[in-house]
Amino acid sequence: MATPDFIRDLRADVGRRLLFLPGTSAVVLDDEGRVLLVRRADTGHWSIIGGIPEPGEQPADAVVREVYEETAVRAVPERLVLVQTLAPVRYPNGDVCQFVDMSFRCRAVGGRARVNDEESLEVEWFGPDELPPLEEFALTRIERAGGDGPTWFQTTAGE
Repeated sequence: MATPDFIRDLRADVGRRLLFLPGTSAVVLDDEGRVLLVRRADTGHWSIIGGIPEPGEQPADAVVREVYEETAVRAVPERLVLVQTLAPVRYPNGDVCQFVDMSFRCRAVGGRARVNDEESLEVEWFGPDELPPLEEFALTRIERAGGDGPTWFQTTAGE
């Protein structure tokens, strides 16, 4: 994922230390129930679409923007699937970030799926029984987006 300018500005002040940031991810479904996936340029792995909201941007708007920027597909968010604080990530350059991911189920409403920026190598629709190998992060979100249950969240209350 390309680093937003506001994070570059923050890094000038805080160096490589931990930044706690919002993140959004999208499980985009079409009318046939297929899932839109991207093969990421940074890892070469298939994944759902995700990104970082800009300061002041609503998470639902950010996810719509990210889907279009990466895939040229127009999508509308239907519901919040889950909210989860992820483990810290150390990038190859030494930067450390921890994200609170807000994952949305989205419905495709237009556009033609294609690589639309430098972040993806491939963009493709997959049937639920035809998914390529995916990390647990994506599989969990796809599974939860397929149902109509309440928004999932993790809590340590009562421990």
